[in-house]
Amino acid sequence: QVQLVESGGGLVQAGGSLRLSCAASGRIFNSDAMGWFRQAPGKEREFVAAISRSRSTADADSGKGRFNISRDNAKNTVTLQMNSLKPEDTAVYYCAGGSWVAPAFQERSRYDYWGQGTQVTVSS
Repeated sequence: QVQLVESGGGLVQAGGSLRLSCAASGRIFNSDAMGWFRQAPGKEREFVAAISRSRSTADADSGKGRFNISRDNAKNTVTLQMNSLKPEDTAVYYCAGGSWVAPAFQERSRYDYWGQGTQVTVSS
């Protein structure tokens, strides 16, 4: 069992940056793919970015060129660096992981465990 705790959310003005972190505890997750999803009010939870155990990455079009996902297996953390934020990036951001995710990184059902989420609010 892996537990995930997200942090780093908050309120930021449009054009600003935030760095989200996801700390994993429990069994070793180094072999799992890790991803970030987000859910805005009244909308479906959507894929943001993912990183495989070999550090291959996948990104949604919404964040291309602005968001960067990375992982530190020694520290059991996954990070989402978000730059040039827009009001439409406002959502609760969730960290997730799974053993059999690749190559379907965008599929929520592929992920076995999820964090509780962290709120990101971008003001215009």
